[in-house]
Formats: sequence, C-alpha cells, structure tokens
Amino acid sequence: RADALLGRLELMLPTPPPPTDWKRSIAFRWRKRGTHGYLQPVMHPHRIRLDDLCGIDAQKRLVEQNTRQFVQGFPANNVLLTGARGTGKSSLVKALLNKHAARGLRLIEVEKHDLVDLAEIVDQVCARPERFILYCDDLSFEADEPGYKALKVVLDGSIAAASENVLIYATSNRRHLMPEYMHENLEYKHVGEEIHPGETSEEKISLSERFGLWVSFYPFDQAAYLATVAHW
Repeated sequence: RADALLGRLELMLPTPPPPTDWKRSIAFRWRKRGTHGYLQPVMHPHRIRLDDLCGIDAQKRLVEQNTRQFVQGFPANNVLLTGARGTGKSSLVKALLNKHAARGLRLIEVEKHDLVDLAEIVDQVCARPERFILYCDDLSFEADEPGYKALKVVLDGSIAAASENVLIYATSNRRHLMPEYMHENLEYKHVGEEIHPGETSEEKISLSERFGLWVSFYPFDQAAYLATVAHW
C-alpha cells in the first residue's frame, strides 16, 4: 500500500526541468515548471538583418558598437531602447543577435513577471563561454511589482558583482519604465534657481538610470515611412 501511495504522489509532483541544450539554438526563453525555471531553446528565431532596418541608422550605430564591444570581451553597457511603437526597437535586438551569433552571442528572452528570477538565470549562464543578452521586451512597471526591484538589484544594486558575460537589453514605450502622474510634480522643490525632483520621481528615475546606454526612437515622417515601405 505504501508503494502504491508513493506512485500516486509521484504523479502529482512536477517533473524536473530538462537540462539546457545549448547547441539547439542561438535564442532561448526562460520558462517555469512549478517552482523551477529552465531555458527553452527557440527553434525558429526571427532572422532579420541589420540592413533591413531603415530610418534608424544612428540608433543602430550606437547599439551595434555596444554589442560588438560586449562580444569581443570589452566593457559594455546595459541598454534601454525607448520610444514610439513600430520603429524597430525589438527588431534591432534580434538583428544584432543574428549578426554576432557566430561569435558566441546568445539571447535569453525573459517575461516581465519572471524578472524575479534574474539572479537564478545569471547563475545558470555565468560559467558558460558564450556572451548572453537578457532581453525584456515592452517593459513597464507599476510601483509595487516585484520584478521592478529585482531588475534594479541585477543592474547595479547587489553585493555580488555582475557577471561579465551577461548584459540586459530592454525595450519600452515609457522613458522611465513607470507611469508618471500629475500630482508628482507637486513634490518638486525650488532651491534658488534650481529645481529638485521629489522622492517619488527620484525613485522612478533611478531604475532607468541604471542602464548605461539609453537609445531613443522617434516616429517616422512620411518620407522615411515611404522609404521603409519601398525597401520591404
């Protein structure tokens, strides 16, 4: 009877996550199975090229230089790409992955609600020879979300040094990643001729300022839009 009971209990327990097959793909997703997370290979990553991204030459130059430094083992920055929707923020990250994958670049997509696992993800890849971009798409937070503090800690707030083979690239339509309200302007103080933001504004700005490189994307004018359509 005890053996039968144990057999039924085993069916109720979550199966252990599979080991990561690093050779199956250049891109991975962080997935949860019960309380355990694992890296799932993306079997058909988006094969977009840098040359197919039109109207954002300055942005491409900045982020490509940062990514090239990272792949070559030089110091590089975490990157925040903000601005208008549909202007190529996410596509730029995918295109850079395709360009530098042969040199060991890999991408791990992390959903916002899984940002609390960032430290665990870094622990899984810190001993690997590849270079990893942890990619968070369309990122924004409310004030009490747990992922907000987890991201701040991984960017620059932990007693542990950041892993040298991991960077965070995030895209957002919000410059400071959080909603900003009219009443927060009342907290600003005048000191002589200077304006000092209040504590609420400082807290919201503190997360986005932990990204070393900010890149802004702007809506296309008609000429740029038509040139992009003509290219495709």
